[in-house]
Amino acid sequence: MLVRHGQSTWNREHRIQGQLDPPLSEEGRRQAERLGRRWAGRRFVAAYTSDLKRALETAQLIGEATGASPLPSAGLREVYLGRWEGLNTAEIEQRFPEAWALWTKEPRWDVVPDGEGEKRFESRVNAELDSILGRHEHGDVLVVTHGGVIQVALHRIVGRPNHGLFPFRIENASISVIEKRNGRFVVSRVNDTSHLESAD
Repeated sequence: MLVRHGQSTWNREHRIQGQLDPPLSEEGRRQAERLGRRWAGRRFVAAYTSDLKRALETAQLIGEATGASPLPSAGLREVYLGRWEGLNTAEIEQRFPEAWALWTKEPRWDVVPDGEGEKRFESRVNAELDSILGRHEHGDVLVVTHGGVIQVALHRIVGRPNHGLFPFRIENASISVIEKRNGRFVVSRVNDTSHLESAD
């Protein structure tokens, strides 16, 4: 069960986060609480979260409703976005016009100055997810992480490399699900936000 963190203060400001560490906004906390209520009483065999505040706070709020005790992991962090972190798109376009022009033409992690890059990011995420899957053969596992990490996981299942292109919409506090069926992994849900549409 792959969950993107709730809205952070920087999501609200449209700033590039990467591995910088803003907390959830009030809206983000509300989103996480709604997700927790959706899963109230559900039991996970294990729960993991990125150690960045926005994911960790989301996981903890879900845990309050489900009894899950999320284990933080740096391997589940968002892609490191180098010199773009902390900037908004207008600032990036002004300070890094050539790289930004390449990004707008074809978004790829490799164009980000001093960033992690696509191969290192993909290798890190896949290694972490393999480690988690290797520890849990059966039952539901909760993983609270970031949009880029979820993109890597979904790309892998459908057999496409992840260069930074975004064919999947992954919104804040959304649920995406990967299931193991007859020894093979399948994507059974992407970007489910129905819990955010219900009234409090």
